[in-house]
Amino acid sequence: MRKVINQRDKQPNPEILQGFKDLLKIFSPSCVVADSQERAGVMHSAIKPITDVRFAGVALTVKLYPGDLVDCLDALKVAGEGDVIVVDACGDTETSIWGGLMAGLCQQKGVVGAVVDGAIRDTDEIKALGFPICTRAIVPRSTHSPYSGRMEPIEVNVPITCGGVLVNPGDIVLADEIGVVVVPQEEAGEVLERAREQAANEEETRKRIKEGKTVEELLSEFGRL
Repeated sequence: MRKVINQRDKQPNPEILQGFKDLLKIFSPSCVVADSQERAGVMHSAIKPITDVRFAGVALTVKLYPGDLVDCLDALKVAGEGDVIVVDACGDTETSIWGGLMAGLCQQKGVVGAVVDGAIRDTDEIKALGFPICTRAIVPRSTHSPYSGRMEPIEVNVPITCGGVLVNPGDIVLADEIGVVVVPQEEAGEVLERAREQAANEEETRKRIKEGKTVEELLSEFGRL
């Protein structure tokens, strides 16, 4: 059985990370970031938050294996303040790899949210904790780990695919009630600059709409809607 637990090689610039957190205050931040990447980095529409929450943080990735899904508790060995745990659970919608106790342990570590390309359970407990999580499915059935005691195969902080998007450890993950977007760490500064510019333009556009401007006038001034 394979178990690999890595530390992240790189962390994003703290000021850039804070910039993405600041975007959570605007309308539809996931849409603005998606536009700022020319529609790239958007996870599949099936992966949605279980409540209307917003979070942004640094990807801590977890890779599980089809047909042998295990609990991902080992991610907590390297999890820390400001992380978003992103799990490739093979899109399996019938086996939960995350529950309420895991959410509580994440809060203890300062993890700001999670994204699961698979299934979770204990959503009543997770909601009571106020822990933000996005998932493909919800189901009562757990992994075999509580019965077998086995916690592998699992790989932590390796490149994964989640919701059809490549996610590397240290990428920036932003989620809102609309969906989840991933920003590659090496492109984060440029994407943030474009996102700020688009958000400012959209706010000006809203003002013009209230002033009674037409579609043609808005396109002439801003170039897009």
